[in-house]
Amino acid sequence: MTQAEQGTPAPITSEAYRRRRERLMAQVAPDSAILIPAATLSVRNQDSDYPFRQDSDFHYLCGFPEPDAWLVLLPGREAGESVLFCQPRDPSVETWTGKRVGPRRAVTTHGVDEAWPLEARDEQLLDLLEGRKTLYLPLDNDRALSLAGEMREGLKARARRGPPAPSAYADIGVILHEQRLIKSEGELALMRHAGEITARAHVRAMQSIRPGMFEYQLQATLEHAFVMAGARAPAYGTIVGSGANACILHYTENDAAMAAGDLVLVDAGAEYALYAGDITRTFPVSGRFSEPQRQLYEIVLGAQQRALRAVRPGATLKDIHEGVVRDLTAGLVALGLVEGPVETAVEQGYYKRFYLHGTSHWLGLDVHDVGAYQWEGASRTLAPGMVLTVEPGLYIPDDLDIAEQWRGIGIRIEDNVVVTAQGCDVLTEGVPKRVREIEALMAQGQT
Repeated sequence: MTQAEQGTPAPITSEAYRRRRERLMAQVAPDSAILIPAATLSVRNQDSDYPFRQDSDFHYLCGFPEPDAWLVLLPGREAGESVLFCQPRDPSVETWTGKRVGPRRAVTTHGVDEAWPLEARDEQLLDLLEGRKTLYLPLDNDRALSLAGEMREGLKARARRGPPAPSAYADIGVILHEQRLIKSEGELALMRHAGEITARAHVRAMQSIRPGMFEYQLQATLEHAFVMAGARAPAYGTIVGSGANACILHYTENDAAMAAGDLVLVDAGAEYALYAGDITRTFPVSGRFSEPQRQLYEIVLGAQQRALRAVRPGATLKDIHEGVVRDLTAGLVALGLVEGPVETAVEQGYYKRFYLHGTSHWLGLDVHDVGAYQWEGASRTLAPGMVLTVEPGLYIPDDLDIAEQWRGIGIRIEDNVVVTAQGCDVLTEGVPKRVREIEALMAQGQT
């Protein structure tokens, strides 16, 4: 059975990775070099590591899945512009930790021009970097900076009898992250699949919740659905906040019993082929919204629907956020939670008691993906291929001095959208968000 018949998107090909590398190299001087480290293993406790997750920049450029590797890009090098250093094959180690790709197979399966075992890295790097004037690397990565320093000292020692060492470092992230911001069709297929897996998991959560369940049990329902659908891990720490816990924006304890009459805010996303889904839904533990909950929920939903309609080429994230702020403020004024008129309330920032975050962030290999939000001092305009979240919310902690009916209610509604030539396409529309749709779905699951 083909991947298309199974309903799963095709993986990124070695040729696509090669084109990415070529595009990146075309944006630097021909006498430059680029050095990108893979992620390394991180110890969890004693003889146990955290599950390995590849560095996003490294993965984007070659797709090599193992830790401690290094990718070197050398524009114009006749012997090959891409060189990989990776762990060698070692049967005695592989018995314990699994098969390695090894340098020979790295060339054939991942499309790099040349590959060497890690123990040859320092000697070979000295040769590869000779005569290169600028070394591009991630300047926020201590391992990369340390290796670059060692290479520079080694090249200085050679300088009396050979070409000079690189005279400058530059941050490759400035260029690479702008490249990553615009997603290819292959990436969008993977992100759409991540969104579909995430949406099905949220539907399952709505159907399975019962008063008295613990938040972590609902978390388990979501993450079980991710893995069963082929997503090996969540894209970030799953948030299941019921009652006043929903007002804690990055709540991750997930250890409270969910009470009848409360809402629960679920912010959870599947990671598929390292691409993130990121959905938030808020729904009633008992299956039906109270009137105050519904009133606040409709304000957030209306703001999100308007914001989704505003996503199109030429719009800015600032425009979208300001529209959400005005809609939320108008709703709060109508309910008497904020003093009007609306224009004054917006100008004075009265809404900030209840809406503490921005409306959008980029999405991709990282859940808060790379790419500048400002361009030449202004909010950048959206362009086809950008993927972002749209996630307004209202949060009313239970210790605020307001009418009791509103206290302890936290609501956020979040979807993932890709900017298209005509507007936008919602990647996560498979989970309901209208009040009547949520209540109908939950009634089916709780019978």
